[in-house]
Amino acid sequence: MAETRMLKFVDRPQAQPPKRPAEARTDDFLEIARPYLIAKAEEQAGRCSQCGVPFCQVHCPLHNNIPDWLRLTAEGRLEEAYELSAATSTMPEICGRICPQDRLCEGNCVIEPGFGSVTIGAVEKFITDTAWENGWVKPIRITADRSGQSVGIIGAGPAGLTAAELLRAKGYAVHVYDRHDRAGGLLTYGIPGFKLEKPVVMRRVDRLRDAGVVFHQDFEVGRDASLADLRARHDALLVATGVYKAREVEVPGADAPGVVAALDYLTASNRQNFGEALLAPHDAAGRHVVVIGGGDTAMDCVRTAVRQGAASVKCLYRRDRANMPGSAREVANAEEEGVEFLWLAAPAAITTGAAGASGVVATRMRLGQAGADGRRAPEPDGAADLTLAADLVIKALGFDPEDLPGLFGAPDLAVTRWGTLRIDHKSMQTSLPGVFAAGDIVRGASLVVWAVRDGRDVAARMHEYLRAAARIAA
Repeated sequence: MAETRMLKFVDRPQAQPPKRPAEARTDDFLEIARPYLIAKAEEQAGRCSQCGVPFCQVHCPLHNNIPDWLRLTAEGRLEEAYELSAATSTMPEICGRICPQDRLCEGNCVIEPGFGSVTIGAVEKFITDTAWENGWVKPIRITADRSGQSVGIIGAGPAGLTAAELLRAKGYAVHVYDRHDRAGGLLTYGIPGFKLEKPVVMRRVDRLRDAGVVFHQDFEVGRDASLADLRARHDALLVATGVYKAREVEVPGADAPGVVAALDYLTASNRQNFGEALLAPHDAAGRHVVVIGGGDTAMDCVRTAVRQGAASVKCLYRRDRANMPGSAREVANAEEEGVEFLWLAAPAAITTGAAGASGVVATRMRLGQAGADGRRAPEPDGAADLTLAADLVIKALGFDPEDLPGLFGAPDLAVTRWGTLRIDHKSMQTSLPGVFAAGDIVRGASLVVWAVRDGRDVAARMHEYLRAAARIAA
């Protein structure tokens, strides 16, 4: 029976969930795609070729059992499909929404050339949303009582939340410390609702609270307690802060009013969607917006500006479309929504007027020789500069680590030359015994799915460490 439901890619075309029309979706911050109907999800899952070497699974950082849960979905066994999906991921419905599947699982689907990949992300989202709707997502099952040992986790983003779930399931007392008033990190305040609606994140956080994970919000290490204080309070610590320091646009006028960092801008917008007021510096309504950068954060900014009612929205990127680091799907979504892209253009200056920023002077670029990373380096092509009207300029050039040894009052906390935390990659411990680190603060700015993977890995290492400590104490 299973075989007859699969291998349908030859006569069954790829069908992503239909998107709402651009003119409708730009009026709100709701997700842009309508959910699959059950029959459509089963139909699309049945396109899987069940290949002998599942490259989708190989190229998934979590190594999700993708072909198996596609087969179960095609057979209508949705609860089993969900359970298999959740066996390797603590937040499959979130990864199904925001992973760049075109660069990971779907981009490596063996039927992609000629037939279009299986719509893995959409099916993953569907089966987990269906599980929530039907009560299949059970409370966290605690397998032992190890509450005599406690774990402190600094950072409530995807790495921290994943580790919190897995360590709580092992029975440890788990405390999560976070600088924001809501847990979720970038899931809550960095990613706009049109990609990830906030109730989807909050129900995951609520599930952790219901399991006994204690959240300490508005808590800054270095202000409310030093790292040494937390080490004394807990048997093991995990640093999973992510990287939040915005890279600067080093041109004249970059510090003018009206020039804002991408994360500050996105956080303000997401706070508005929680019912808070949107302050003028981060309100694009009626303004001419230029976003500098070419990654997924830049795409989040341009699409947010459209929804805020900007008069015009342009994205300035120094390489061409083919070399843009952001998701091709996100670029297409932005273009549908009216964003104008200026490829091969780099900022040379930000002009100012009485009220602040008034424009961006851009230098035309071309791609020169490939550098050590294999990418062709942009260089000025000698053409005349162009000037873009802009009274709101958003810097979306990526993120660097903050000075954690200084902030945490922990000068012995070793960092790499990039400012990320130095760890022993076998134990995942930092230079301080019993202090672990995972996620972007170790690998640099990366994908949510890699943070989930790191959270899963570090939970296992911390469990080994705590068990060994318990044996020594006994």
